[in-house]
Amino acid sequence: QVQLVESGGGLVQAGGSLRLSCAASGRTFSSYAMGWFRQAPGKEREFVAAISWSCGTTAYADSVKGRFTISRDNAKNMVYLQMNSLKPEDTAVYYCAAASMAIHTRVAVEGWKYDYWGQGTQVTVSS
Repeated sequence: QVQLVESGGGLVQAGGSLRLSCAASGRTFSSYAMGWFRQAPGKEREFVAAISWSCGTTAYADSVKGRFTISRDNAKNMVYLQMNSLKPEDTAVYYCAAASMAIHTRVAVEGWKYDYWGQGTQVTVSS
């Protein structure tokens, strides 16, 4: 069982930066691949970034590649999403998610592969 709590969202101007954090509880956090997803009003949830439980593999949506960086600290049970050069189209509720993976280098970009989800944190980018 893994419980996830996101923080760090807020209002920022276009071009600015935010760092989202996701605190995970559960003894087996290090064996889960982690991901960030987002959902804007009236739109479907979409994949943003993912990281394997060994930190050896990352994946990003094309729309955030080069601007966002996902990282994790297994000793602290934390996952982070550093977001730079933010755009108004990045406005959404951002969710942290955990996926049980048998192979330490695997990541998942499909939402249905994730077992646990946080409640989300709002990110609003003004133009």
